Amino acid sequence: MGKSSALRQSSARKRDADAGRLRPVAGRGGGAPALDRVIHERMRLGIVSALAVNDKLSFNDLKKLLNTTDGNLSVHARKLEAAGYLGCTKYFEGRLPKTEYRLTAEGRRALERYLDHMEALIRATRER
Repeated sequence: MGKSSALRQSSARKRDADAGRLRPVAGRGGGAPALDRVIHERMRLGIVSALAVNDKLSFNDLKKLLNTTDGNLSVHARKLEAAGYLGCTKYFEGRLPKTEYRLTAEGRRALERYLDHMEALIRATRER
């Protein structure tokens, strides 16, 4: 494979991973799907997991639960929102701004795919 072909394949893989889609990776186990890189990052996995067991959580609740900073949570929540995995509602309670997050149907499906993939990796590893 030529250098430009490898770069195109790498770019396509990154673009699809950033969009939250699984895509076969050539040369790795006969086309095994790649992990969803949007969810695979530790903080984003924490956000999605917390919202999978709660209908909705406020920004402050997520921040406390995940023991993170405003900026860190904000950046990761935006990434999940851009992928269509989170819904965000902003409103005022009196004069205080409030932000609530919920997991979308697409986010729930993506988490299920991710968990299925991880379970398959664990089974394959233990079978060896």
